Amino acid sequence: MHPMRKVKIEKVVLNIGVGEGGEKLVKAESVLKEITGQKPVRTLAKKTDREFGIRRGGAIGCKVTLRGEKARATLKRLFEAVERKIERSSFDDGGTFSFGIREHIDIPGMTYDPKIGIFGMDVCVSLCRPGYRIKYRRVQPRSVPSSHRVTAEEAVDFISREFGVQVV
Repeated sequence: MHPMRKVKIEKVVLNIGVGEGGEKLVKAESVLKEITGQKPVRTLAKKTDREFGIRRGGAIGCKVTLRGEKARATLKRLFEAVERKIERSSFDDGGTFSFGIREHIDIPGMTYDPKIGIFGMDVCVSLCRPGYRIKYRRVQPRSVPSSHRVTAEEAVDFISREFGVQVV
């Protein structure tokens, strides 16, 4: 295989949407810190919704972005939580896929703490190839040609080959 055609993990994003600030959000942040070993970033509400009691600019969730070897190691643990199965509809044509974890205690190495409770989370994974830097560089950014983008079939093949995940 040509080295420029090799698929790799660009980033893994773990997100917990709490819907409110305060103590519950602090507990969610502690869960993400325990899973990843990194400090989470708070996500803010884009709109005001009076029915849910959410104000624009208020903290309603938290997320962590992982890259490199840390992303790969954490992703292995997260696949164990969903029993190494992902639905086919989770993949898109841009080389990304997402899945949810219902309870964080399903992740190997995590234990239940009555003070914290149980949180679910979303996991979003972006795949790329060498040369994707042209998309993000500061000087003369360009779009990645369609022939070089990661397709859904290539993403499924990469995940099943690298991690032994079954796509149903």
